[in-house]
Amino acid sequence: MAAATVGAVLATAVGAGAGSASPPPDRRSTTAVLRHGLDDLHHLGASGTQGLVHDGGRVTAARSGVADLDTGAPMPVDGYFRIGSTTKTFVSVVLLQLVGEGRIRLDDPIERWLPGVLNANGNDGRHVTVRQVLQHTSGLYDPTNDLDALKSADEFLVHRFDHYTEAHLVAIAMRHPPLFAAGTRWSYSNTNYLVAGMLIERVTGHSWHTEVRSRILVPLHLTRTFYPGDRPTLPRPHAKGYRQFAAGGPLVDTTVFNPTVTASAGGLVSTTTDLARFWQAVARGRLLRPGQMAELHQTVLADGFQGIRPGIRYGLGIMWIPNRCGGSWAHVGSMPGMSTLAAVTADGRRSTVLYLATELADPDRAEAVIQRELTLLDDLICG
Repeated sequence: MAAATVGAVLATAVGAGAGSASPPPDRRSTTAVLRHGLDDLHHLGASGTQGLVHDGGRVTAARSGVADLDTGAPMPVDGYFRIGSTTKTFVSVVLLQLVGEGRIRLDDPIERWLPGVLNANGNDGRHVTVRQVLQHTSGLYDPTNDLDALKSADEFLVHRFDHYTEAHLVAIAMRHPPLFAAGTRWSYSNTNYLVAGMLIERVTGHSWHTEVRSRILVPLHLTRTFYPGDRPTLPRPHAKGYRQFAAGGPLVDTTVFNPTVTASAGGLVSTTTDLARFWQAVARGRLLRPGQMAELHQTVLADGFQGIRPGIRYGLGIMWIPNRCGGSWAHVGSMPGMSTLAAVTADGRRSTVLYLATELADPDRAEAVIQRELTLLDDLICG
């Protein structure tokens, strides 16, 4: 989901199922690199994986593992999944479009648009700006770990259908003091993009997901991306998601789940094909004017992500991940039992989307999965 910790953002796992059934092609090809990487991730513990590379007019897709641990059904090649925090890039693009239209400014204080919303326990919306919200430099507490449905397997089963709104989730965050004075540090917090969703509604009079649909999904013909609201199920085809809530604990089927728990911070559903097309459109400037593209790419060091890879930076709803050929623009996302990594080259020529259908709590296995996923991303992006 829109995760509170780096490990939860990228970690996946559980061992079972079969690898890719196709014969191995030339090891130097994109297809071979993708298949080999997905098989590795499956063997490291992911129940099922799927990936896609969009390079100019050529699309390469592959899968490994199973969609259902009980039946052994094959992993879909381009199935639906919850994209978690990758939703943040969509939300940021919409808010930056509104900036480009002169309807809101990045340096506006949140209090101007949402009076009284950030106003408890030392939080003060007069001193937090739109830019700081989008860049995770606001200091706002992340309420993710306060939510009952995410605390344990038993709590998940009791609370998985609970309904939330952005305002409700922000109110939970306001029970805590800020982590630091706004603008002085960086810390990943879902609260920032819950506020961003509320800003979109205040400025436009429409929900954030209505604006995402009209401004991004319809123009780009992304017909398989949507916000499900309270709908707890996924369209077919999809893989089941599995989450290990504690190291050494059992895997829990988390497929049926109310995604309003992340709302505008992580609630969208999509596919690898749609996400690859979205990221190429962003990188090629199809969604933002030059001034707003420049703002999107104004980054700060992502302090909490340096343990994954030194040099990771964060812009306005977008990450910069360095690699051997320079780097790529990207975002990660997770929801219970589902993990996504999407990236694109700076020129928009090549985009890559990886999806894993499990989350793991065992730290050593989770770290192995993270590092193999990043290595695979490098190989695919650098070509």
